[in-house]
Amino acid sequence: MRAWSHPDIPSIPGRSDAPRLHDTATGSIVEARPTDVARLYVCGITPYDATHLGHAATYLAFDTLQRVWRDGGYRVHYAQNVTDVDDPLLERATATGVDWRDLAEEQTDLFRADMESLGIIPPDDFVAVTDVIDDISAAVHTLREAALAYRVPTPEALATADGPGADLYFDIRAAERAAPWALGDESNLDAQTMLTLFAERGGDPDRAGKRDRLDPLLWRAARAGEPSWDSPVGAGRPGWHIECSVIALAELGTDFTVQGGGSDLIFPHHDMSAGHAAALSGHPLAQVYSHTGMVAYQGEKMSKSLGNLVLVSRLRAGGSDPRAIRLALLNQHYRTDWEWTAGQLDEAESRLAAWSLAFGPIAVPAPIAAERAAERSDDVIERMRAALVNDLDTRGALAAVDAAVSAGVDDPALLGRAIDALLGVKL
Repeated sequence: MRAWSHPDIPSIPGRSDAPRLHDTATGSIVEARPTDVARLYVCGITPYDATHLGHAATYLAFDTLQRVWRDGGYRVHYAQNVTDVDDPLLERATATGVDWRDLAEEQTDLFRADMESLGIIPPDDFVAVTDVIDDISAAVHTLREAALAYRVPTPEALATADGPGADLYFDIRAAERAAPWALGDESNLDAQTMLTLFAERGGDPDRAGKRDRLDPLLWRAARAGEPSWDSPVGAGRPGWHIECSVIALAELGTDFTVQGGGSDLIFPHHDMSAGHAAALSGHPLAQVYSHTGMVAYQGEKMSKSLGNLVLVSRLRAGGSDPRAIRLALLNQHYRTDWEWTAGQLDEAESRLAAWSLAFGPIAVPAPIAAERAAERSDDVIERMRAALVNDLDTRGALAAVDAAVSAGVDDPALLGRAIDALLGVKL
C-alpha cells in the first residue's frame, strides 16, 4: 500500500557517528551501527482513532533515528505494518455501524496526512496485513508442520470439511528447543509480570486446551460475522504477533538493525514476534530492540479505552503549526514517560518563532551575522549531532540551537538547513 510523501532533507557538511540506543533486551546502551544498510522495522497502527500524540511521539523517535543514520552516510530500509484487521478495529466498526474496511481506510488516510504534516520520513514498505494474508497463513502452516503450532478446539468456530473448527497456537516451549530464542529474551520480565501483561494486552492465559498459559494465538478460526480468508490452515485470520514477524522477515530479512515501537509492545508483542521469526528462519529477528515511553494526558496514560486522546489531526484543525507539534514532542526524551499539556505547545510555538527569526529565510545575512556571531554554525551542528547520537537526545539538540539563538552564528542559513536535516523542522 502507498505510504506518504517523503520530506526533502537538505545536505549539510560533516557526518554523524553511528547512533547509540538503549536496547531493551540487554538493558544497556548499544551502538546501532549497520553493517551495510540500516534496516528498521517499527510496528504500525491499528487504524482506528489515529493519530494520537503517543503514536506521533513513537514515529518521530524513529524518524530521528533515520535522520542520524542518513546524516552518517548510511542507506536506510524502513518497513512498517498496518494492522487493518484485528479485534479492536472490528469492535469499533461494530460499535459505530461502519464497515471495518471503510474504517481502516479512513483512519489510515488520516494517519498518512498526520505523518506527512509532521515531516516524518515514510517507510519504504508500508504493508497492510490484509495484503499479506497468504504469506501469513503459509508461515503458520510452516510452524504447524514443524510441530511448533497446535490446534485448540473452538466450539464457536465455523465447522470445516475436516470437522470442528480450531484456533492455532504457537508452542513456546517447543520453539525454545528448536530456535535461537527463549521467552523473555527481549523483554527481560519475570513470569508473573508476563502473565499480567499478556492478559491485559490481548492474550488469553486462561484459555482451555492451551499447552502453556502464555502460548499466543497464531490463527483465529473463522467465526460467523467475522472477516476470514481461506488458507492452508483453514478459514480464518491472523493472530496479532505473527503478522509483524512475517512482514519484517519478508521486507528486511533476519538480524535487522533495529526493531522499534512503544514500550507497551515490549511484551507480549515484540517477545512473541521475535519467537515466531526465530522459529521460521532459524535466526534472531533484530540486533537492537528500542522502545519509546508512554504519553499521558489528564493524569492517565493516553489510551483509546480511556478516551483521553489528543489527536494530531485535531490540533492541526485547531490551527496548531505541525512544526510546533513536532518541536513539543522533540522536547521530551524518546524513552521517558511524560504528560502532555497545552503549555508545552505554547512553548514550542515560541521556540519555533525564535528559531525562524534567527535562522529562517528572514535571518540576518551571513556576512553581517558573521561579524556579530559568537558561535560558528559548524560547532553548533556538531553539538546537535553529539546529542542525537547519544541515545537520541533531542532535548540536548534543541538546547544547542536555543543557545545559538542567543549567541548568534556566523552562517544562519547553514544552521537552518541543519535544523531541517537533523530535527525535521523546516524554518
